[in-house]
Amino acid sequence: MKYLDEYRDADVTASLADQIRRATTRPHVIMEVCGGQTHSILRYGLDRMLPPEVELVHGPGCPVCVTALDTIDRAHAIAVRPDVIFTSFGDMLRVPGSNGDLLGLRARGADVRVVYSPLDAVALARAHPERRVVFFGIGFETTAPANAMALIAARKQGIANFSMLASHVLVPPAIASILQSPDNRVQAFLGPGHVCVVVGFRAYESLAARYRVPIVITGFEPVDLMAGVLASVRQLERGVAEVENAYTRTCSRDGNPAAREAIGEVFEVVDRNWRGVGAIPKSGFRIGARYRAHDAEQIFDVGAIATREPETCISGLVLRGIKKPCDCPAFGKACTPATPLGATMVSAEGACAAYYQHRRPMEGA
Repeated sequence: MKYLDEYRDADVTASLADQIRRATTRPHVIMEVCGGQTHSILRYGLDRMLPPEVELVHGPGCPVCVTALDTIDRAHAIAVRPDVIFTSFGDMLRVPGSNGDLLGLRARGADVRVVYSPLDAVALARAHPERRVVFFGIGFETTAPANAMALIAARKQGIANFSMLASHVLVPPAIASILQSPDNRVQAFLGPGHVCVVVGFRAYESLAARYRVPIVITGFEPVDLMAGVLASVRQLERGVAEVENAYTRTCSRDGNPAAREAIGEVFEVVDRNWRGVGAIPKSGFRIGARYRAHDAEQIFDVGAIATREPETCISGLVLRGIKKPCDCPAFGKACTPATPLGATMVSAEGACAAYYQHRRPMEGA
């Protein structure tokens, strides 16, 4: 398929790998931010094509993985209410909370339904005025416009029985948090292409300048990723720290103005807890005052939530690039996609799931 196969061209990918080898004179640690990038790197064996001096580590760019445990538990508390139809994308159904997951709640009688768009949940609320329909709205900046449009539609149409449990997180503050950590090893970033398609990459320019770190915006195919690594290595070798757009076919500095306008109308920036990472200032969206009547956190009394993480799970260290999945003693044993201890194993974008799917369970990096 044109515009896809050409970015999976084996000869071009191999040529880029050769250029990386020739450009590399010393060790470099580069983090790919997005979970989709992690899966492509492992699926195509791109890290094995790199010289030993170039190490790729995996970042917090899996929205399912970093959704705070207390938010998951609040979702469960809402979903079990008999008057509620709880809706979500399918990737959230098996994410473990403190006591099971949404799929288990559905098996025990909760009305939990998979939708393919937040607007499907709005339509469901219109069709069932006797029920309260809640959509679990998570994600990075990428999914925020669609979730905003659902709230705008519900408000315009007067659908009072629709609400959203929103837990959006933002990439730039997470990068800053990683760089501020005393145990940080990351020297450059492969930036999240899909996020930047929506909001642009202006916010990354101040990060690159402040922390003296190259940030190369890339896509998700082998050629995209190897071109991003090459650009990162070249900057590191030259002592340069800039934002570079290696995803020009879809991404621009200012992103999508209509999407940014919808986000600005509905959401406001707040501090957020990240699962396995902790609190990061100004790192998330919540539903703003104009749409508070559709905010499930305000509608349902689920504030007092006691959470409990599995002690053996090291997903927080994986999400910060400090450890790799194979460093976890439970990986491939107590923790598998069928029996996940953490969200990084169950999510379609999680690093642990990527290692399990594309490598032998106990194989290292």
